[in-house]
Amino acid sequence: MDFGIIFANVGPYVDPEAAVVMGQAAEANGFESLWTVEHPIVPKGYVSEYPYSRDGRMPGDEKAPVPDPLAWLTWVGAHTTTLKLATGILILPQRNPGILAKECATIDMLTGGRLILGIGVGWLHEEFDALGVSWDDRAARTDDDVAALRALWEQETSSYRGTHNEFTDVYSFPKPTNGTIPIVVGGHSKPAARRAGRLGNGFFPADPRHLPELLPVMRAAAVEAGRDPDAIEITTGGMPTLDGLKELADMGVTRFVVPPLSYDPSKLHEAFEKFAEQFIGKL
Repeated sequence: MDFGIIFANVGPYVDPEAAVVMGQAAEANGFESLWTVEHPIVPKGYVSEYPYSRDGRMPGDEKAPVPDPLAWLTWVGAHTTTLKLATGILILPQRNPGILAKECATIDMLTGGRLILGIGVGWLHEEFDALGVSWDDRAARTDDDVAALRALWEQETSSYRGTHNEFTDVYSFPKPTNGTIPIVVGGHSKPAARRAGRLGNGFFPADPRHLPELLPVMRAAAVEAGRDPDAIEITTGGMPTLDGLKELADMGVTRFVVPPLSYDPSKLHEAFEKFAEQFIGKL
């Protein structure tokens, strides 16, 4: 099982020097990947319910800095050599797929094929309104954007006609280093599980308690779409135990992510080293 760090680009790790410490300490201690979060804007006094906390609020203050995940990952990628660089997640329906395809392919090329694009449909209604992006069709647009991205990455002369995107005989270079970029679908709902089965290279329900319900849904959707469900990587996270990790591995989980193990950059290497001794390489 591989291990990663989630929420890598917040707190003290917004700082450029601390971000480098994060990346290099993770790489030196056997972590496979860093996973970034994003919100382009956070409307003051939002009332939408954050789905990953008991009180329905995002961790931290509304004004806490959240750097653009792709820019932050590019910076860390320039200071590391093997670490995979992942968005966990990027709110896909808020992005133009033509521009995003170019950004991602460029980062992937510059970092030697290390980018993973984790995507979600978004939960913050007020953010969509402030950006002028339609809320109601965000799921359909997400599916269409995935197909458009792959057409731009994988076809030398790219053409695509879908429900929300259409282009004919266009060039988008550079191409990703390995011919495409893995897309991981985030979320702990049945629609997210079905989307991962139909479209994803991976599925990322953040809370492992949802896996018994969601994995059969994901696998059934993959089979229905003519895809191999065993080829879809499963990522989840939290704070692990060895017995818990073994159970997750038996369920098909291939990656486990943890939050930063210290919010003091000067103590991060020691914290990662201790974690590596306890867990990395034990499965």
